[in-house]
Amino acid sequence: MRILVWYMHGGWANGFLSGAHEYLVPVAPGQEPPPLPAHARAVPLALLREEHVDIVVLQRLEEFGLVIEHLGRTPGHDIPAVFVEHNTPKMFPVTERHPLADDAVTIVHVTHFNDLVWDCGPAATRVIEHGVPDPGHGYTGELPTLGVVINEPVRRWRVTGTDLLPSFAEVAPVDAFGIATDLLPAALPGSAIRAVGDLPTARMRAELARRRAYLHPFRWTSLGLSLLEAMHLGMPVLALATTEAHRAVPPEAGAISTDIGELRTAAVRLIEDPEEARRRGSNARAFVLEHFGLQRFLDAWDALLHDELDTFAARRNRTANHSNQAHHRSEGANR
Repeated sequence: MRILVWYMHGGWANGFLSGAHEYLVPVAPGQEPPPLPAHARAVPLALLREEHVDIVVLQRLEEFGLVIEHLGRTPGHDIPAVFVEHNTPKMFPVTERHPLADDAVTIVHVTHFNDLVWDCGPAATRVIEHGVPDPGHGYTGELPTLGVVINEPVRRWRVTGTDLLPSFAEVAPVDAFGIATDLLPAALPGSAIRAVGDLPTARMRAELARRRAYLHPFRWTSLGLSLLEAMHLGMPVLALATTEAHRAVPPEAGAISTDIGELRTAAVRLIEDPEEARRRGSNARAFVLEHFGLQRFLDAWDALLHDELDTFAARRNRTANHSNQAHHRSEGANR
């Protein structure tokens, strides 16, 4: 099938675009097309009407308007569509109504936690957990430091657990990767936190894998793909037991707890015992390959997309039949 999907959330998009379908990725004027796999093709927004599209996979509310404007069709009404909800609620943890709660578009959550806490009303919902392309076992753990990946850690602060970093930096230096990490030293003066920066993906993975353990301090997140990628690399992980993390991190992969003291103790053990760190990293990799493998993710998406096409076609047929019956009744009354 031909799928229209914007390139958002790079880690998720790279997995989704690895499937066997044809993917059309809209590109706005002046925008540099992202690197795409063989089955995906960048399409200028202005030329979108010339393309045949079977189904739309939306990830932002504004994409509804873009589809209407540039494709000339309304998602969920004139063309099959689903909406991928990547995030936890922004304002109210368990009472926030989803913006599409009363829409005809299926909401696809990337974690069971998201499905649990969002109020989606009568809207149809599905859960398709993340699938991560395997970068291979790259762990060396040669540096006795903790690695963390956080985009915009100063702006997002407590949400990403940025305020917790100095506590872990008392155990071992914390090397921070990601967008705007250069702001961390000024925001957390006097702590052993080093900003590595926003590196290209391959280089970041190689550098991250040199750190002894991966730190996941997020309080409120859907499920960070960087955590799953670190586990794929063979890194032991230290994670807050919040949101979906308990499903992704078994205790034998490192440590998971809401007790910062317990996590600090586990960090000390991993820093001081490289073999223990390596063993737990191997456990992490084995677990993530089994539960968050790419093929499972693609198979789940294939099933969902085919279901949506069938459901949409059946709904259109029912609407057409009702219209025909109404037309015939009207003609009979006029005779």
